[in-house]
Amino acid sequence: MTREKRKPITAKVKKAIEALVSGDVKTVAAAARKAGLSREHLSRELGKPHIAEVLRNRTLRNLSISAARAGAVKTELLDCDSAIVRDRASSFVLGLAGISPENKPLLAQERPRVPGFVIVVNTGNTSKVVADVGKSAIEHEAPRAAEKSGLMIDVTPAVVDR
Repeated sequence: MTREKRKPITAKVKKAIEALVSGDVKTVAAAARKAGLSREHLSRELGKPHIAEVLRNRTLRNLSISAARAGAVKTELLDCDSAIVRDRASSFVLGLAGISPENKPLLAQERPRVPGFVIVVNTGNTSKVVADVGKSAIEHEAPRAAEKSGLMIDVTPAVVDR
């Protein structure tokens, strides 16, 4: 099995990567300008697997260092004068420990919402769901005309709870 020989990463590309990871620049174009490269060249270089891997590893390293700092800040906020800040910080810390109340209603937890139709047939004071169309189609015979049968059929696009 032959391995493809990788070209070394140039100093200019390394400089652009560091600028992106450190947050000195916000865009690839700005990183290219800072490193003295064209935007197109830097974009091509960042698309190469070995360079993308270097960028990813540097980003993960930076995030792990920042995570430690962020944890210290959250811990300091537990002693803040503001009650709302203390509440939010404590909820966050407890959530990390796996202790947190569910914020979603029970119905939303059990049935994910998907786009679709709900067809409701109203007869007098009662209504009945006759079709709940989410991802699948329902095949059926055509109903009698609504005005002849005394039914009101409401077909409204909706987000369906599943």
